[in-house]
Amino acid sequence: MYYVSTRNKEQRRTAAEAISQGLAPDGGLLTPEVFPKLSQNALESLRDMSYQQRAVYVMGAYLDDFTASELSGFADKAYGPDKFDTRAVAPVRAVDPQTSCLELWHGPTCAFKDMALQMLPHLLSASLVKNQEKKTACILVATSGDTGKAALEGFRDVDRTRILVFYPKHGVSAIQELQMVTQEGGNVGVCAVEGNFDDAQTGVKRLFSDPALRETLAGRGYFFSSANSINWGRVLPQIVYYVSAYCDLLRDGRIEKGEAVNACVPTGNFGNILAAYYAREMGVPIAKLICASNANNVLTDFLHTGVYDRNRTFYNTLSPSMDILISSNLERLLFALSGKDDAAVRGYMEQLSAAGRYDVGEAMKARLARQFAAGFCGDARTQDVIGAMWREKQYLIDPHTAVAFDVLDQYRRETGDGTHTVVVSTASPFKFCDSVLSAIGVSRPAQGTALIDQLAEVTGVPAPAPLSALKGKGVRFRADTDQAHMADKVLELLN
Repeated sequence: MYYVSTRNKEQRRTAAEAISQGLAPDGGLLTPEVFPKLSQNALESLRDMSYQQRAVYVMGAYLDDFTASELSGFADKAYGPDKFDTRAVAPVRAVDPQTSCLELWHGPTCAFKDMALQMLPHLLSASLVKNQEKKTACILVATSGDTGKAALEGFRDVDRTRILVFYPKHGVSAIQELQMVTQEGGNVGVCAVEGNFDDAQTGVKRLFSDPALRETLAGRGYFFSSANSINWGRVLPQIVYYVSAYCDLLRDGRIEKGEAVNACVPTGNFGNILAAYYAREMGVPIAKLICASNANNVLTDFLHTGVYDRNRTFYNTLSPSMDILISSNLERLLFALSGKDDAAVRGYMEQLSAAGRYDVGEAMKARLARQFAAGFCGDARTQDVIGAMWREKQYLIDPHTAVAFDVLDQYRRETGDGTHTVVVSTASPFKFCDSVLSAIGVSRPAQGTALIDQLAEVTGVPAPAPLSALKGKGVRFRADTDQAHMADKVLELLN
């Protein structure tokens, strides 16, 4: 199987090349030429498999230059008991007869990014060998909160890699920041960026496209790669958990064979819900994809109007991992829905860069409406939902998951759609202790990492071990910069 750029489908790469490069030379996103289909009985066969076995089955269909033995080894290492606190890896919790919650935060950094970023280092390291690459990969990451820590943990002390994470100063939760700035490992670096996530993400993209910087680094024995969801090696492992969730629902008798489900996904950069779209393309019976946004509702507006417009007020919200106005992975969806019209996609991206907006037209808008629904939820309502879920169901959720539950409720009231729905839970509530404590009625929150113990004591819910371990850890990284000087921080790391 080959991978092509969304902006020039004549640019073709093998899977190993796509994973190691991360981004196409023209700035496009590398995407499979075709999407493999699950066989008629595949979901039945996968129903009783472990998560690791399901990962090998699904990923193997896309990675024909990797052997089943290689992928099995990677899956065992990525999703083993030393990494995840449950054998299910991505358990599906019953909420009510028509709703289940896919918990994606049982990994080492307590966020859904672990599902991909525990696998990506193995894929990247193997790809370097397959490509006979002699240089060391310099992995640049922009994070809105969770990707940074997950990438740092995944690539910590991985041979022939260096990783530098940029995060928006004052744009992540206190626990998210502490996770990053205390990161261990000899090949890691962390730097705050003045501005918001879009400033950090734009800065990283400029570094990738800077020929002088690439030449300088090549002279030092490095090349750029990415651990953001622009890298196909990030998106592919995310497809697995949608396939796995459907199989769990079958196994547990919550749905019948062939029964369609909806998926409600809190998303900012669009990668998480894109993976659900790809799972459906493979043959998983997913009816409606419900895109849940916070006050930064650029995706909601786009799916309703067909106009993508980032020229709007940016809000720092209680769900910071969705505080994004430039949703990179939307480009892959446009490529698919346009019939792989790379010229059209290239035009949209040029308009976004030049004017901050583009209009996909009525035909594309209609295609989007057939497959997607969308809504958004503000901070006040987010807190209401966290409180209600705790009082009524004794289920503790984080702000991002609360956004999804509220948008699902809006969708059901508007449409009357009673289809069984999987709500995607993207982070542990203990990563957002202050917001969660306030939502459940605690008026005097503790300070610092004492918040973790306070939330556990008030609710009786055990805190995840990786977050409890933050207490007393020393800060390693205090650097900050602005977008114009991010290249200097890269050169410092690789000096």
